[in-house]
Amino acid sequence: MRWTLSVAILCLLCTGTTQAQSWQPPSAQQRCPSAWGGTDERGAANRMTPETVLRATRLIRTGEVIELGRVLAPDMPFTGGRQFSLYTKRTNGPLGTNKRYSNEELVVTELGQVGTQLDTFSHQGIDGLFYNCVKIDEVATRNGFSKLGVDKVGALSTRGVLVDIAGSKGVESLPVDHEITVAEIEAALGREGVTLEAGDAVLFHTGWGKLWGTDNVKYATSSPGIGVAAAEWLAKQNVMLLGADTGPVEILPNPDKRVDLPVHQIALVVNGIFLLENLRLDQLASQRVYEFALIIEPLKIRGGTGSTVAPIAIR
Repeated sequence: MRWTLSVAILCLLCTGTTQAQSWQPPSAQQRCPSAWGGTDERGAANRMTPETVLRATRLIRTGEVIELGRVLAPDMPFTGGRQFSLYTKRTNGPLGTNKRYSNEELVVTELGQVGTQLDTFSHQGIDGLFYNCVKIDEVATRNGFSKLGVDKVGALSTRGVLVDIAGSKGVESLPVDHEITVAEIEAALGREGVTLEAGDAVLFHTGWGKLWGTDNVKYATSSPGIGVAAAEWLAKQNVMLLGADTGPVEILPNPDKRVDLPVHQIALVVNGIFLLENLRLDQLASQRVYEFALIIEPLKIRGGTGSTVAPIAIR
């Protein structure tokens, strides 16, 4: 009887400890106003200065341009019912003695949330509130959000840092349920001889990108990635954005089944850090390019939640 009671108490204590360790979003009072003031809509884009841009350009030594964006096509991996359809339009021709022909296309898609994409602050919220505690219901309109649209971000140019976790571990790809830890990030950076600095864009190579176009279902429904501890540590490094060769950047599903995509909230809502998803990072990893100038130009979709982008790395 005494042994049974002891086991029961131990089980309760274990359960309580597990629940206490589950991530909970900081309160509105804790996270607002942001570090850039209560009216700010650009978040970590404010960390881009003439000095940080020049710092990035000093990494250009060969002039080689490496494209990090995926090709947009109907056979891409999709999540959440998203789609991409392209309809060509033969608009006219032949015209004139020079017999000019003209073609166009109609694209039907979630333009901010397909392919290689930049997530911004109207994409995710916590309990009805966006970044800087903007009330979702007060800024949502039929034609976009009146605050925190991707059109407020502007061009981003900064130092990109590739954190090759797969390479650091000597594997082609991380297992699907692998949560990238702070220790693994520090080990990979040490191997690469790189130290993170404020305003950096930190990109994680997991090897998961090899599934793009070969196993779209697996790619879109699960992935290795950073977890809560790593995301909070990275936020303390004052980075500008976090990216990966996966759909969500973070581990999916989260090991704690009670929380849903917490890294999205930590980055976008709590800290104003952008997420850059579905990157092509295999070339950077194979060439061991760990530092580079990164340039991203989001489409100026007024009130949009993000933008399909075609970022480039210049070494």
